[in-house]
Amino acid sequence: MADGIRWETLPTVIKGSDTEIRREDHGELAVCILRLDAGADTRPLFKGLPGDECQCEHWGYIIRGRIRVHCAGRTRTYDAGEAYHWPAGHNLEALTDCEYLEISPARDYDRLMDHVRGASS
Repeated sequence: MADGIRWETLPTVIKGSDTEIRREDHGELAVCILRLDAGADTRPLFKGLPGDECQCEHWGYIIRGRIRVHCAGRTRTYDAGEAYHWPAGHNLEALTDCEYLEISPARDYDRLMDHVRGASS
């Protein structure tokens, strides 16, 4: 990561009809760039997890677009240019095409991706 991370050089770990996730690990952290198409919704992917919600904590930055986060019975919209922290127990909706940088504990992210791969097959 000495030269930073770029979309073009990150390995793709998930690619679906409305979602693409590229990831590179650094120590115990998963550093990802995600692209979601407008209308993408994580609720079907997280079904079966506790509360049917993502159980991984994330820190990140919205590069472009607008995303709605459902967490702890509340909803908040994030726009390009905003940094965030989403605790475990959330779902996302892409209100527009969006791209964001996300940093998460790698072990928790691995468990989440294992579930998502199972849910999308």
